[in-house]
Amino acid sequence: MGSVCKDWDETQRENILHTRCMVMGKICSLIIDGGNCTYVASQRLIEKFALKNFLHPRPYKLQWLSENRQLVVDIKVLIWFSIGKYVDEILFDVVPMEASNLLRGRPWQYDKDVLHNGVTNKFSLGHKGKKVTLTPMSPSEVCEDQIKNESEKRTRD
Repeated sequence: MGSVCKDWDETQRENILHTRCMVMGKICSLIIDGGNCTYVASQRLIEKFALKNFLHPRPYKLQWLSENRQLVVDIKVLIWFSIGKYVDEILFDVVPMEASNLLRGRPWQYDKDVLHNGVTNKFSLGHKGKKVTLTPMSPSEVCEDQIKNESEKRTRD
């Protein structure tokens, strides 16, 4: 994902769900990708919030995050987050990732019996006896967030 935005098709046909969530009272980015089989938190988020982490009980290697090398995933973190009225805590693997602060995949959809509407790209699930629907940001909102993140990254570096 580059920092240059193009004229986006505002449909959700080819998009994974990008949304915002709250972690420790701060707005963070979250991606739900049904093609991914891991829960991943960005190392930057863990450092920014000084979240307590621990050694992964079964370290493993990831190739898809880096074109040049395999990445050893050896740290986990428990994160409480909310999206509107949906509040959850999940164990995430920690990786150096810039695409989002949090990434949830297929296991979450399975564990929570989530229904995905491919046309609207909305995810619906039962939570505390009520139906919760998670809605995506528009492609232009995602682009705006990416530009903001790139700017913050340049400021940090």
